[in-house]
Amino acid sequence: MTSWIELERRLQKKKTIDESVQVAINKEKEHWKQVLKRIIAVVQRIAKNNLALRGDCEKLYDENNGIFLQLIEMIAEFDPIMEEHLRRVQERQIHYTYLGPKIQNELIQVLAAEMSLVNRYVDDLENAIVVEEFWIGFFKVNETSGLGLLIELKNILSNLELAIDDISGQGYDNGYNMKGKHKGVQNRLLEINSRAFYTPYGCHNLNLTLCNMVNCCPKAMSFFGVIQRIYSLFSYSTKRWKIFKDHVQGLTVKPLSQTRWESHVESVKPIKDQTSKIRNALIDLANTSYDSKIKSEVEVLASFELENFEFLTGMIIWYKLLYEINIVSKFLQSEKMDIDVAIGQLKGLISFLQEFRESGLDQALLEAKHIASEMGIEPIFREKRIIRRKRQFDDINSEELMEFISNNNYRKFTI
Repeated sequence: MTSWIELERRLQKKKTIDESVQVAINKEKEHWKQVLKRIIAVVQRIAKNNLALRGDCEKLYDENNGIFLQLIEMIAEFDPIMEEHLRRVQERQIHYTYLGPKIQNELIQVLAAEMSLVNRYVDDLENAIVVEEFWIGFFKVNETSGLGLLIELKNILSNLELAIDDISGQGYDNGYNMKGKHKGVQNRLLEINSRAFYTPYGCHNLNLTLCNMVNCCPKAMSFFGVIQRIYSLFSYSTKRWKIFKDHVQGLTVKPLSQTRWESHVESVKPIKDQTSKIRNALIDLANTSYDSKIKSEVEVLASFELENFEFLTGMIIWYKLLYEINIVSKFLQSEKMDIDVAIGQLKGLISFLQEFRESGLDQALLEAKHIASEMGIEPIFREKRIIRRKRQFDDINSEELMEFISNNNYRKFTI
């Protein structure tokens, strides 16, 4: 009984034999609480500004690891808790870092199950008309149909004491549950408030237009595939990146963005302006690499892609298109965007595309010939080898078929 009483007293005072172990456990608990607080704060700030968490890789202190990891790295420069956490990550002392792709995907899924609400209004209280825009917050959504989202929206406005009849406009992305003309949020809201005109996001429409342009053209898909392969080859390691920097002192190659197609102009521009230097860097990489797979891929890129006049012409065409579209897209996303000016910008873009359809190819060929001359490439399009297969005894071509039909006076036939 004395031992039990003594143990009880020690437990209350936290003076048991494993006191040091408990102190270490409590200290570790507090460390992880503080780490998670900082990570959640970073995620909230990124979400508030509608920025992407992930980059092209999930490695700490990599140039293209995305906004999330870069903010974590910045915090670690001034905060001892995050500094200690990153030290453990780099020394592989922990298995669960809360910084890897799995955790980021879970965070993205959590955000995807929530609705973001932004309120935009005109403030004229101080005799100066100012357009204000505020992010109200994220709201949990259980039903993502048009009806479910509308009910959630009505509840949110009611809690904020905002009248749904005061809405003078609405704008969403291109999701069917949002923009659907029959069951989407925009149509259901119009049935309640006929003044809440719906306007689709112009920047999203430009993205979709460009995506459709590329997806319907195999040559365009191949072109952007080459752009991404060049970046992936050099960014794979610091050794390869040094080879690139030894040959190219200007703009560096950049990865392609899957969600912001207008930004592809930043990926095409470095290769357009430094094609010859990038080819030399590829040749150097092929000569110094001991990996037969990498050597073969690099040689193909240097000899059959960058030295292909068709690739050079496509590069000029896509740069001109992306450059003009990017200007309009940036304006549509600006805070001070004016609808009248925006309409003028879009009309100007349409006029450019119509003129480019008529004379753009000739201009692109002139620029491509200039680049080809600097690289010592003959400015001609390579002819594709025609694959001929052996004709079988029962094969018949179209001319023979029409001759057969004519000779036998067949007026109606079905193929």
